[in-house]
Formats: sequence, C-alpha cells, structure tokens
Amino acid sequence: MTLILLPILLGIPALGALILGFLPARTGAAWMNVAFSAATLAVAGVFVSGPLPPPTLFVLVDDLNRLMIALIAFVGFTTSLFSVGYLQREIDSGHLKGFPARLYHPLFQIFVGMMLLAVVSNNLGVLWVAMEGGTLATVFLVASAQTDQAIRAAWKYLMLCSVGIALALLGTTLIYFAAQPVLGEGLNAMAWSGLQEVAADLNPALMGMAFVFLLVGYGTKIGLVPLHAWLPDAHGEGPAPVSAMLSGLFLGVGLVALLRIKTLMGPLVSPLIPGPAMMALGLVSLAFSGFMLYRRRYYKFGLAYSSIEHMGIATFALGLGGPLAAFAGLLHLLAHGLIKASLFSIGGVVVQIKGVQDMKALRDLTTTHPMVGWALVAGFLALMGLPPFGLFLSELLLLVAVVTVQPWLAVVLALGILVATGALLLFLQRMAFGKEPGLPGLDAGAAIELPAVGKPVEWSKASLCVFLMIPVGLNLAAAVALGLGLLGPVGDWLVRAAKVVGS
Repeated sequence: MTLILLPILLGIPALGALILGFLPARTGAAWMNVAFSAATLAVAGVFVSGPLPPPTLFVLVDDLNRLMIALIAFVGFTTSLFSVGYLQREIDSGHLKGFPARLYHPLFQIFVGMMLLAVVSNNLGVLWVAMEGGTLATVFLVASAQTDQAIRAAWKYLMLCSVGIALALLGTTLIYFAAQPVLGEGLNAMAWSGLQEVAADLNPALMGMAFVFLLVGYGTKIGLVPLHAWLPDAHGEGPAPVSAMLSGLFLGVGLVALLRIKTLMGPLVSPLIPGPAMMALGLVSLAFSGFMLYRRRYYKFGLAYSSIEHMGIATFALGLGGPLAAFAGLLHLLAHGLIKASLFSIGGVVVQIKGVQDMKALRDLTTTHPMVGWALVAGFLALMGLPPFGLFLSELLLLVAVVTVQPWLAVVLALGILVATGALLLFLQRMAFGKEPGLPGLDAGAAIELPAVGKPVEWSKASLCVFLMIPVGLNLAAAVALGLGLLGPVGDWLVRAAKVVGS
C-alpha cells in the first residue's frame, strides 16, 4: 500500500505544476495551489502512517525520511495558504507582475515535488538531481520581484549553489567508484540501502575524499559557514513564502542528504571522521551567525542569519551522534522548519503593511497592528527556544548529550545559543514593543532615512485571520506538539528516526 501511494505523492505536485503553468495568476491559481498542497498533505498523512516497505533500487522509505515527508507536506500546505493573501497584495500593488507572477504557483509545486523526491530517493544520482531541481525552481522565485537586488541575490544563489552541487556530483561519483568493486556496476552501486549493507567493505580513501566533496557540496545547500554567502541575500530578497520554504525545508533536506553519507562512513577506518567535521562547521556557523545577528538592520536578513544559527546547531547535534544527540538534532530540524516558516510569513505581512523592512521603522507592532504584533511575539519566543516549543526541548537535550561527552563543548554551545538569543530578544523588543518614530517618547527631530520596499499595503482583519493567523497558528501549534510530545507517538517516531542516523 505504501509503495502504491508513493507515485501519487510525487505525482500530485507534478500534476499541479503542469496545470498551474497554464493558468494566469488571477484566475484562482492561488486556491488551486492550496488544493494541490492539501492533497499532498492528505496523501502524505496516509503514507507516513503506513508500514515500512522494503527498499527498491529507487525508493527508500524509513522513519527518517517519513519525518521529512510530513514536514515538507505540512509546511508546503500552510505556506500555500499564506501565499493566497500575500501574493494577491503583491500583484495588486505592482510589486509582482507579468511572467514571474504566473510562474510562482507552478514553481512552488515543482519545489515541493523535488524536496519529496530528494528524501524518498534510494539513489545517489536521483537525490542529486532533485536537489538541483529544487535549486533551479527557487532561483526564479527569488528573482520574481525583478529588482536589481533580487536579481543579484538570485544570481549569487545560482552561482554558489551550482558550485556546491558540482562538488556534490564529484563526491557522488567517488562513492560510485568506491562501491563498484563490492556491488558491481549499475544501479546497485548507487543505492543507499545496498551501500549501507556493505559500508565496511568500501574503500576508505575514496569514501573520505567523497565525504569532503559532499560536505562542501551539500553544506552549501544547508548554509553552513563559510558556505553560506548566498543564503542571507536569497532569503532577504525573495518573496516571504519562498523564504519560508527555503528556510523551513530546503536547508533541512540538504542536511538529511549529508546524514545519509555520514552513516556510510561509520563502519570505515578513514583518516577523515565525519562527525567532528560536522561538529566544527556547526559550531562555527552558530558563533558567526550569532554575532552577525547584532549587525542586521533588515528583518528578513536577520531571520536568514538565524537560519544559519539553527542549522549549525542541528548539524553539530547530528555530527556528535549517539541516540540522544541524534534525537535532539532531528527534533531541532523539525521545530526550526515550522517556526521559521511562521516568522517569514509574519515578516512578509509586516513588510507589506509598513512598506519597509528596516527594523528602525518596524516598531511597536503590538500597538499599531495587534494581531500581527502578538503573532510576532509568539514566533520569536518559539525561535528563542522558550518552552513549550520544540526548540527548547531539542536544545536542552543536546546540552545534556554534550555534557556527557565533552563538558567544555557544552559551555561553548550554550554561550553560542545565548549570544544569538540576545540578538533575537533585541529584535523582538524593538519590533513588538519599541515606540515608532513620531510617537511620544522619541525625538521628533531624529528623522530616519529608510529605503522603501514598496507602497504600504492594507490587510483586513478577516484576511489576516485566514491567510496569516491560520497557517502561523498551525505551524506554531505543531512546534508546541513537538515540545510536548517527548513521551507520545511523536517521541517514539523521533526515537526510531534517530536510530537511522544515531551512530
């Protein structure tokens, strides 16, 4: 039954992209995008709750990728619902027009389909193609505003990720060469499941070289420092729903791809040990992004550096290995995807209603726009790792896991998290409770020169409830469920997934 559902799961986004590609942006395409996303979510729900099928040469279904399927389908649905209100206002205000507006919905479905294909693939080559397909789809979405900044951001994204994916292709080729003497030529030497069974017999030197190339290649997709240069610009200049999908899904899928390779290295005696390399990049990413957060003036760029921070934490946890650290890393990955999708959605509305994204102007939102402001408060509290949200539990468990191995590393990790949390707290204080320019308590003569994003756009309360509060509420509720679900079915699922990558 599970394998029968898989072509349907992958076929819905493909069909959606085909149909939506022929529809003008104003002919209900946004609601059709929601319908296709809802169908994907429904099929994914049945798919992940069914029994685990045996792997084939092209398909591998285990508890790890079932977690990612659930995340992709859920965030895809909530973001598609937010896109209805957001995109209509972008089109009405003239911020998005012409061919880019028409392409948005089919490219959205292509991206979802590529992410699903990447996580269920049992073939190294198909994984590589799916990651590149997701990159190409989102490049056009990042550039959809057609401003000079957006085009430069898309170009940087394309160039740097293309270099990364080229290195990943070279690493994939080296794995194939290492597997040939053991598994023979052909598809068997490209299948994750077959490679895992003979991992101890693979050539250690070739596998070590392959991991270096794949760490750099997929590390670029994850946004790890120093491979992160594309990420702030792409997140900051792309439409808010695109930023939500990139941060919530694309980075995590890249990390899962890297995890698959790490599991192959476990039984080998190689000069390169993958765990410490991942831990080092994770800590560097956490430290760098934490300090860079204090220098960000623009909302979405700040969230982009926060994504680097949290992907650094997840990479560190999964590099450390062991059941508890792997559990914490996967929990962190899921919770971050849900929370960041919410905050980019909220940020998209904030930028539209204010016409700027400079945080010197984005102040006192709980007073000027209470519904948006308090949603922002909830999202930032979740991102800072406060209970009962999932990031609190993942960071707590990770610190416990690190203390049992290297107590001094726990101090470094805790300090990095505190530095980043301090910056996020400043963001929240300014935007949610700080007084706006011109209100009592500020020097009226202190004029602030702000680059405009566009003409401010109005959102009615009804539109905010449907297109912002419902998707954000669903994402944050799921993040709370992760934080409270340690002993429930979610916890059991995470335990089983952690066994896949916990070595």
